[in-house]
Amino acid sequence: MEHPSMYLKPEWVKIIRDHAHLAEDMEVLHPRQLDLVHEQEWFKFFVPKAYTGLEMPLPNQVRLEESLAWSNGSLGWVVTLCSGAGWFGGFMEPELAREIFMCEGLCLAGSGAPDGTAEMTKGGYIVNGEWRYASGIYHATHVTANCIIIKDGKPMLNADGSKLVLPFVFDKKDVEVLPAWKYIGMMATGSHAYRVSNLFVKSNRCFRIAPDARVIDSPLYRYPFLQLAEATLAVNLSGMALHFTDMFDIILKEKVTGNQWNTDQKKHAKHVFDKAMNVMAYARRKFYNALDISWQICETGQPIPDEVLKNVSSTSRRLAKTSREAVDALYPFCGLMAASPDTQLSQVWRDLHTASQHSLLTFAL
Repeated sequence: MEHPSMYLKPEWVKIIRDHAHLAEDMEVLHPRQLDLVHEQEWFKFFVPKAYTGLEMPLPNQVRLEESLAWSNGSLGWVVTLCSGAGWFGGFMEPELAREIFMCEGLCLAGSGAPDGTAEMTKGGYIVNGEWRYASGIYHATHVTANCIIIKDGKPMLNADGSKLVLPFVFDKKDVEVLPAWKYIGMMATGSHAYRVSNLFVKSNRCFRIAPDARVIDSPLYRYPFLQLAEATLAVNLSGMALHFTDMFDIILKEKVTGNQWNTDQKKHAKHVFDKAMNVMAYARRKFYNALDISWQICETGQPIPDEVLKNVSSTSRRLAKTSREAVDALYPFCGLMAASPDTQLSQVWRDLHTASQHSLLTFAL
């Protein structure tokens, strides 16, 4: 398997990592990191070409997102989550999409939780709600949110009796950010909460994610959102895990040539490292094979078979699980530097274990 470093210029990695601890202290991406993101248009991975986006093929995006997470967990996560919202551009009315996606400094943050209500009124909706975990919200130009649709004081229902939930997009100026991100890792993501109170939005600020609602008929917007989300999140964990194993390789070489461990201990640590690298390589191969096959089918315009999509889901979740377990197998050999908040090794460990709590990655299939 290719190492993530092959997708990033060394000078980019240096900028990202040189400012990683400052970003953690600031609890947002460092301005120099953010400048690089905008220079390379990484927030535009999913934005349609019609709106000056990259509309990058999914396998290319995923490999680059793994590389960014390898360079730094918080930056990779913010790019993944904020660029992912650009996928909605394939389902928005063109007039609104041009207004949003062609703005200077584009960045969309948001939440997928249905923690708001949108009451139908003349010409639009009155929106109220409070959502958590909006990564990169301080960098955002726009914010997305899922809302329960209310009509005449009652929730509207789907055909199966469940409440109708639809996504909305707001201007950042209309959103109140609520500082609430205090966790051991991913500190520079600034994944704070936000609130909207009695906000009127026009009807076109609401859209549907469904095949019959697709405005741009290209492979990227035909690909199912669940597997897209699982894949992009999983490679953030594998990217962070590979950063950890890179650093562990250096530690191991130092300890093998030193006198701290005896011969049997050196052999055991080397065996654990080799096993961790092998299971990581296997999980990555299986994952990328599943993803690439699903994309090739999607490009033909044919529906992706259920068993192919299930394989993307299962290999995504197994990759996330394998990444976490591989790092945990190596952690005890690292010494106290792994427990020091001032080391890069500790930062990567904390970032990975925080990111791995995402609900989509909890259960391996």
